[in-house]
Amino acid sequence: MFLVGLSGGIASGKSTVVAILRELGCAVIDADVIAREVVQPHLKAYQQIVHYFGTEILLESGEINREALGNIIFSHPEKRQLLNSVTHPEIQKEMLKQVLKYFVLGYRYVILDIPLLFETNRLTKFMKHTVLVYCDPRTQLSRLMKRNGLSRAEAEARVASQLPLDEKLKLASHVIDNSGDRESTRRQVLRLHAQLEGSLDFLWARLAVGTAVAGLGGLVYFLLRHFVS
Repeated sequence: MFLVGLSGGIASGKSTVVAILRELGCAVIDADVIAREVVQPHLKAYQQIVHYFGTEILLESGEINREALGNIIFSHPEKRQLLNSVTHPEIQKEMLKQVLKYFVLGYRYVILDIPLLFETNRLTKFMKHTVLVYCDPRTQLSRLMKRNGLSRAEAEARVASQLPLDEKLKLASHVIDNSGDRESTRRQVLRLHAQLEGSLDFLWARLAVGTAVAGLGGLVYFLLRHFVS
């Protein structure tokens, strides 16, 4: 099994690509979902966040107000780094657990949906392939303004806070251009899926594991027969 890192930019349409991959039966691990799970009340990351940012970032229910926290870290890069230092280790531990689950289930590859894959650059070394969901800057800005109800200036500020998509293009081994309609994007995803499914990457490792499992199964069968008889 090998890992495929998937990323994009704000409003580039990564969620559309993920939905198509899931329709195809692909194993997708969503870092954003895990990020929400690891900051649930009473967990380690939750307690550290409340300690560093105060109770004013909490909702009445006791859960973290993601919008309030987001506003703080958006305008204070040093606080964003602090938050990342708290949450990233917990997120990575949970991602590893899920990768191991899919390995045991026999998946050929697992997709790690990581919004800041190229910005942080810490996890790319573990990826056999990296995929960027791209759209042209004009389309990205238009989608963001429409989706979030932002002014042009607000949307431009959000886009500017991330590494430009044109820079990420240079770092990705595969690109899905989502500037057009959904059918065009779907065709590109189907081609990528077929390429990854047909990959011989780490075939030797899969064969070695398969041989070891088969050998272990044979040994267990022999021992059971010996002791039962």
